[in-house]
Amino acid sequence: MAMTLRLPPELDAQLDALAASRHTSKHALLIEAADRFVSGQSKTDRVLSAVDEVGDRYSDALTRLEDA
Repeated sequence: MAMTLRLPPELDAQLDALAASRHTSKHALLIEAADRFVSGQSKTDRVLSAVDEVGDRYSDALTRLEDA
């Protein structure tokens, strides 16, 4: 899917420099960054879900620990 991305000039210059130093394109850098963001968000969602599950499962014990 094609899309147009308008970057602030300072960010565009930083991406140019990074792409040059890594011998790659800005396009490849942005795909890598998007992939990392999506993967990180997925991990965050799984961790938050696990924390909710632990909180539900052990709510009585956690309450007793608060009062101790």
